[in-house]
Amino acid sequence: MGFCPFRACCCGLLTQHKGEFHLIKYNIDMKQIDIKQINDNVFETIGKEWILVAAGNKDKFNMMTASWGCLGWLWNKPVAVVFIRPERFTHELIEANDTMTLSFLGHSEEARKIYNFCGSKSGRDLDKCEATGLKPVVLEGGSIGFEQARLTLECRKLYKDSMSAEKFIDKDLLQWYGAKGGFHDVYVVEITHAYAE
Repeated sequence: MGFCPFRACCCGLLTQHKGEFHLIKYNIDMKQIDIKQINDNVFETIGKEWILVAAGNKDKFNMMTASWGCLGWLWNKPVAVVFIRPERFTHELIEANDTMTLSFLGHSEEARKIYNFCGSKSGRDLDKCEATGLKPVVLEGGSIGFEQARLTLECRKLYKDSMSAEKFIDKDLLQWYGAKGGFHDVYVVEITHAYAE
């Protein structure tokens, strides 16, 4: 999903993609919160609600759905751990940028439709914002969030590793790979900013 800058406007950036115009807003409507105020049950938030992982910038970005991940404390920093298969378009944009966002859309029927769509379609082939109605927002660090998110975490990459078959102690877990996709790359990211609706 590539966006080409067109012109600035009073509340954001008007961009053109495949003949369609999109308004990418700046985070004027999003409330920045202290990371320590987040009190979600992460087992429910990640495992049941899911996450929209976005990478790129206002010129070119993509998002995908993830239902695996971690939030915690490491190296005296608030962190998230994100698992992305290398064949995903979002992986390419994560590799090309220092930051990414994790957006939580809630449990509504509309959120579930967006999650299902963004987890099953590639941004190489279509404009996911146009298809889903997601409204992109430029955050403080230049990353892309979405107006519909109830919670957005802006993150900076700290560490990367690649999974491989020989590293698995429990070999039963290899059932998640092969026909289901390649081994994940694992990113540990620092949560630098948090925003709530």
